[in-house]
Amino acid sequence: MLSERQKLVLIAIVEEYVRTNEPVGSLALSKRPELGFSTATLRNDMASLEEMGYLEKTHTSSGRIPSQKGYKLYVQDIIMRKQNDQLEFPLIDEIFNRPNITREEAITEAMDLVTEFTNYATIALGKTASNSRIKKLEFISLNNNQAVILMVTDQGHVESKRILVPKGISVREIEKTIAILDDVLHNCIVSDIENYLSEIDNTEVLDYIQYHSELVDAIVNAFAEMAVDKYHISGQYNLLSEPEFQDVSKMKEFLNALEKKDILRIVNSDSMGINIKIGQENELKVMKNCSVITVPYETSSGGVGALTLFGPTRMEYDKVIPLLEHIAKNMKKIV
Repeated sequence: MLSERQKLVLIAIVEEYVRTNEPVGSLALSKRPELGFSTATLRNDMASLEEMGYLEKTHTSSGRIPSQKGYKLYVQDIIMRKQNDQLEFPLIDEIFNRPNITREEAITEAMDLVTEFTNYATIALGKTASNSRIKKLEFISLNNNQAVILMVTDQGHVESKRILVPKGISVREIEKTIAILDDVLHNCIVSDIENYLSEIDNTEVLDYIQYHSELVDAIVNAFAEMAVDKYHISGQYNLLSEPEFQDVSKMKEFLNALEKKDILRIVNSDSMGINIKIGQENELKVMKNCSVITVPYETSSGGVGALTLFGPTRMEYDKVIPLLEHIAKNMKKIV
């Protein structure tokens, strides 16, 4: 078990290494105000931490770097400390407090902001509604040319999608079209909507749908987008500037994982709480030198998803963990 002093030394080494990307020696540690110990004492603690597996010694320097085990302990300390911290993120709050913003717009803008703040990469993943059955369709008119289509599923979730209303279409026509589709598509599997519509044998309904084909197409396209995996990746190419990806073969492997969407496998969307995988804990080979932080979220309608950030193991955990959790908490604000 680590002494309080050894824990302080380990935390300082992690933070120095994250800041400089250089192995940390006792001289650098002695300059930190919270470590008022002699360099001899610091060297002894560093040797003990290395022996216990929390630090590693590089071949090119007498300094140490954190090991995977060291990072894990550091992250556990952050999670314990943040319970008493009341951090504020006004730029994130501004996004979620904006009137009429959709869930997709808010999460995209927020995760892009995280990428800008941290220079790491992010993935926002929402679970698909493709196997759900339609129970209710409604719409909300925003202005003359925009409306939000609402779909209530048998799982109790509410899916929403903003559409552009074709020119010359009145609110009354939209209401009638939604009412017809609500009746025709009741209990239809979301991913099977197009097939369902193509098999309509009611001549009156079929004539109406064909006459309003432009509006119906816009609505059906909105349903189709609800039925596919929803994800947003931001800042993925930031990692190519990190030392961990300067090797050409690693760079190619990473780009290939992006192209084939294998990178989505790093998202632990089934986790009930924050999930952090460091280094070798990651199943994806290209992520073996990276850390992956996933925070689940729940929407106001009961939908679920996950926010993931990935970057080098020497990331600023104390900043990114509270930031992701704050975004996840705000997801319930948007209807």
